[in-house]
Amino acid sequence: MVETDFAQWVLEKVLEKGVEQAVVRLQERVYESITYDTGVLRSYSVSRVVGLGIRAITKGGTGYAYTSSLDRNSVVRAIDRAVTLSKVASEFGKKSIASVSPVRDRFRVEFKVDPHQVDPKIKVDLVKEVNTNSMKRESIVSAITRLGLERDRRIILASEGTEIEVDVVGVGFAHMAVAKYGAVIERVSDRESFIGGYEYIEKRDWGVFAEEVDKLAVKASQAKTPPPGTYVAVVDNEVVGLLLHEAFGHASEGDGVVAGASILKGRIGEKVASELVTIVDAGVIEGGYPVPYDDEGVPKGKTVIVDRGVLKGYLTSRDTSKELDLEPTGNARAQDISFDTLVRQTNYYAEPRDRKVDELFEGITYGIYLKGRGAMGGQVNPSVGTYTFSIGPSYIIRNGEPSELVRGVVVSGNILETLKEVDAVANDLKITTSVFGGCGKGGQMVRVGDGGPHIRTRKIVVGGG
Repeated sequence: MVETDFAQWVLEKVLEKGVEQAVVRLQERVYESITYDTGVLRSYSVSRVVGLGIRAITKGGTGYAYTSSLDRNSVVRAIDRAVTLSKVASEFGKKSIASVSPVRDRFRVEFKVDPHQVDPKIKVDLVKEVNTNSMKRESIVSAITRLGLERDRRIILASEGTEIEVDVVGVGFAHMAVAKYGAVIERVSDRESFIGGYEYIEKRDWGVFAEEVDKLAVKASQAKTPPPGTYVAVVDNEVVGLLLHEAFGHASEGDGVVAGASILKGRIGEKVASELVTIVDAGVIEGGYPVPYDDEGVPKGKTVIVDRGVLKGYLTSRDTSKELDLEPTGNARAQDISFDTLVRQTNYYAEPRDRKVDELFEGITYGIYLKGRGAMGGQVNPSVGTYTFSIGPSYIIRNGEPSELVRGVVVSGNILETLKEVDAVANDLKITTSVFGGCGKGGQMVRVGDGGPHIRTRKIVVGGG
């Protein structure tokens, strides 16, 4: 395992080069993945990332270099590259970096069973059993079942005196089923991830989990698509998280705002949503992915982006905060040591209010209940706030009750208009993360969490896929 003493030695060597500021990042990440596809073991892989990243700032110029070899000669060469790049960059443009108070802390996820120490046969047998049982069910023509296990340990030292260690363990299980009914083929997937050890896998009945996915796929294959039009919609926790993260969250990232690629630029203090809507980004929250500190070593607390409908700020790194005249929010994140940081979300969600979920359906003569299980993503344009998403199998609402299932549901609109039409927010906050993917931006992927409570919006455009 990489150690803090070694990082301290590297930082001292960087500072000896006469740089103004420096950040040293050490990382060791192990990821284990097992995939069964339609009764066949398709892959069993274990990957390991270990290395060192160095950011040097000289006369307002930033240089970044990394090495996956931790022998001292390789590290010295990486130091020289980072310092040289910073000097070159200073000739083409200077950036100011916000000052921060030094922090020393260690954050470690507690777990009972190390997922990477569990007998591989036990793990393979679990995935195999769930997958092969799925293939025995009527109308299921294919199925993919996955187990994901991860440990990510990062050490961050900054020249101001910051010394951070973050050690996160996560596990997850995923299942995707394809059902056929006549000429219709319908795919439904779901996944659950937990921050902690293999004990979370052991205590869950994954056969029941997969059976629920299979049954929904079969039922959806027999359903109709919804009539296209503008609907009153009740939106579940997962779809709320998807909409907020993709269509609003990216627009609130400070680098996009600085570049003029955000519909939220210059709108602090303006009403951008219903007064029932409060949107936050929090580093540590139940159900999400823990990011107590970003990859610059800045604490990531709870950042309020929208307070009762009014835009209050953006997500920032140390340099974008300076450009926007805001405080750093701890949102400078990198996929791993081979990348320098970008402004990224952590756990982005809407805060709950006091309504019960059942109350959101009251008074709706005809509408739609948008469900996230099986959602397949879509497209967004943060510069204008537009979105298009393929949602999971959902329900038509008739006379205040969810009624028939519909498939192929596609929603589209402008996120600000959708949020301004929110007229009810439930009290059932739910946030989720995933060890199978995350948020992509600038060629990097980072783990995130998203979610919120159920909401009701008076106007959303729905089409059938």
